Amino acid sequence: MILNYKKDELDQLGATYTVSEIVQQPLVWNKVIEMLKEKKDKIHEFLSFINDNHQKVRVILTGAGTSAYVGETILPYLIQNNQYKNFVFESIATTDLVSAPYEYFQRDVPTLLVSFARSGNSPESVAAVQLSEQLVKSTYQLVITCNQYGHLAVNTKQDDKSLLLPMPDESNDKGFAMTSSFTSMLLTASLVFQINKISSFTKLIKPIIEYANQFLIDHISMIDDISKIDFKRIVYLGSGIFTGLSRESALKMLELTSGKIMAVYESSLGFRHGPKSMLNDETVVVMFISSNPYTRKYDIDMLKEIYNEKIELKVVAVAQNPDNEIKNNCHYLIDVHINHDIHDLYLTFLFISFAQVLAMKKSISLGISPDNPSPNGIVNRVVKGVKIYPLIKK
Repeated sequence: MILNYKKDELDQLGATYTVSEIVQQPLVWNKVIEMLKEKKDKIHEFLSFINDNHQKVRVILTGAGTSAYVGETILPYLIQNNQYKNFVFESIATTDLVSAPYEYFQRDVPTLLVSFARSGNSPESVAAVQLSEQLVKSTYQLVITCNQYGHLAVNTKQDDKSLLLPMPDESNDKGFAMTSSFTSMLLTASLVFQINKISSFTKLIKPIIEYANQFLIDHISMIDDISKIDFKRIVYLGSGIFTGLSRESALKMLELTSGKIMAVYESSLGFRHGPKSMLNDETVVVMFISSNPYTRKYDIDMLKEIYNEKIELKVVAVAQNPDNEIKNNCHYLIDVHINHDIHDLYLTFLFISFAQVLAMKKSISLGISPDNPSPNGIVNRVVKGVKIYPLIKK
């Protein structure tokens, strides 16, 4: 049994790729760490060269869709955990860079473009690199992709201004939605900018990797129960690094249910400022609760506020070592059994696994194939219909 399904059942449901790519993630994460250990010196040499040659370097984390959300999720962590003192991090999607390049690129500011991509064949991914080279005097490329044969990887120059980091082959998900591709690139992004600390980082994340599949096994019955709720809307909420993760979680639900479930995201504090209007008795609210004692207070306040609304909605709390205040203010509790204090970064790999499985199971409950939720081609695994226009010079 895999996530409560027999193998032949997965084939009939059209869920074989999606399920296998969710459960393979711990194995892929181990491979990512080994790959980064092997390339540690090369990575440090490349990034040190950039850092040492400029007083300030813009580091733009970019991608499209889920690949953009890698950068959006990891940004708060990199601002505080980065060994290169001249790097200033930003997250800007390729879809923005390509459609309005003059709004984002600064000619006289040295820039490292960090491109995340599963296939590397999205037109915007290639175009963003080309535009950065046209519009920025000193530009560098770090390409993190799950397809070493994609256009983005093949076009990466072999010089001291570019570095290609291909992910393990398994991460190039065959299913429609990005799952192991997202987490492998997220793990890579969290490590490359503090590559000299890879040994201590590995000691911290190894228990997470070892626990990941057991975490899903422990909660699979509850995830089944949540997926069977007759909800039409779902909102993911979180603070800090969990805000970006909430956006990715919402996209997984939207994609795998082919839009039948309206999925949105917001920060815990931001939800009060208008988006809370979406709540009704057909809504599920998922709260990713921070392990940071200060941030956690704001998450719990919102959890309690929503739980006590006079609406017949359902509240799911996802938290490490929840106390009674959390337990008493949710209908479903997904608890992470790790007894020592850890940074929220490490929890993202467990929290997103929950969201991936919930989206997959909701897809199946609606009679949709998770491997191909949009057979009519409204959306595609690799986007189609994008026309890249020649740059009009100012």
